[in-house]
Amino acid sequence: MRILRLMDRVCVIGAGSSGIAACQVLSARGIGFDCFETGSEIGGNWRYLNDNGMSSAYRSLHINTSRQLMEYKSFPMPESLPAYPSHFQIAEYFDDFVKHHGFRDRIAFRTEVTKVEPLDEGFRVTTREMDTGAETDAVYGHVIVANGHHWSPRMPEPAFPGSFTGTQVHAHDYKTPEGFEGKRVLVLGIGNSACDLAVETSRVSDRTFLAMRRGAHIVPKYLFGMPTDQLTTSWLASKTPFWFQRLSFQLMLRLARGKVTDYGLPRPDHKVLHAHPTVSDDLLTRLGHGDITVKPNIERFDGDTVHFTDGSTEQVDVVIYCTGYKIDLPFLPDSVVSVRDNEVSLYRRVVDPAHRGLYFLGLIQPLGAIMPLAEAQAEWIADLVSGRAALPSRADMDAEITSYRKGLHARYVTSKRHTIEVDFFDYQSQLAAERRAGARRIQSGEAPSQPAR
Repeated sequence: MRILRLMDRVCVIGAGSSGIAACQVLSARGIGFDCFETGSEIGGNWRYLNDNGMSSAYRSLHINTSRQLMEYKSFPMPESLPAYPSHFQIAEYFDDFVKHHGFRDRIAFRTEVTKVEPLDEGFRVTTREMDTGAETDAVYGHVIVANGHHWSPRMPEPAFPGSFTGTQVHAHDYKTPEGFEGKRVLVLGIGNSACDLAVETSRVSDRTFLAMRRGAHIVPKYLFGMPTDQLTTSWLASKTPFWFQRLSFQLMLRLARGKVTDYGLPRPDHKVLHAHPTVSDDLLTRLGHGDITVKPNIERFDGDTVHFTDGSTEQVDVVIYCTGYKIDLPFLPDSVVSVRDNEVSLYRRVVDPAHRGLYFLGLIQPLGAIMPLAEAQAEWIADLVSGRAALPSRADMDAEITSYRKGLHARYVTSKRHTIEVDFFDYQSQLAAERRAGARRIQSGEAPSQPAR
């Protein structure tokens, strides 16, 4: 097989919201790139029924961050869109974004990246055409991984004891409430998907139960007539200490909604903003109407009977696991990049310190919107690729990774859900500071030598 040598080009893996942000920045900088997308359209997770098989979008899905905060800086969303657009509107916005910036012809659709292998210089990238099976090898100088982190379902670990005779599905496979009519449905989880699916199935089911290991603070989409995230990520909020932000937000929630325990939910074992927020305008109302019954965690199964940790039991027809997703990098051997308990060791959540030229885009879970941060990450990557900026020493990068993990463990609930969390404004500032520091390293001639692979 002939191997193409494309050392002056960047390989972008994925054409979802982060991948197209990378393409836009590289295109604007005049940096050559090839983007590979397994599906036949752009949009990734936001393309409903995406034929790449990776979209977790259900038909009724709307964004949980307002459009003003979610939009790309280089291409604002139309003001005609609602504050919280549907996935159909977001996918159309992505199409318009790519058309506006004019790089669709640089995306190879229905093409899967099957392997990325670091070489002494560059990366050997193997791709496979989905429709013909034809494979191609090429050596790129840089690789940007933008394959997303909400597509590989994570089931309960370990699995619950016993045998269940009903149907078990993960939220990834849920699309519509059809088929749940007259069923006794158990939704496990208290994240955004769990709340949406419990609310939706409760409108057609015989009974819907919502089970959870721990409580959560339920955040409405609107507070005082404004999209909530415009209050929590406002300019004023960005200039105040975290403790003040947390106390202010807690007070606003209490005034607007009261205590979650008043609705039958367990008391959260953590403070507001110490876990990724659960956003729902409908859950508390459905609980107040008695349309959803709250249960503690599952203890075991026995046929069609579910035993819960409080000793209660319920007959159930369907269990929907809203238990999150795994960070999955199927094209990267574990010997190259190791994922342990959903943790990846990346400098500033982007750079693999052990492999010069390997970058990860959008592998973050922000308190705020991801798309503007993906743009900022892409700008920094473009600085590094073009030689405008340099990285610090390996020791400094490792120290930053250690500090980040300590900060996560100190602030957030210990969970595989909270391994890649960032605060919107803080992280934006970190990226801006890193770009300036990287430029100074180049200007001063003090850029450290890169480690061998």
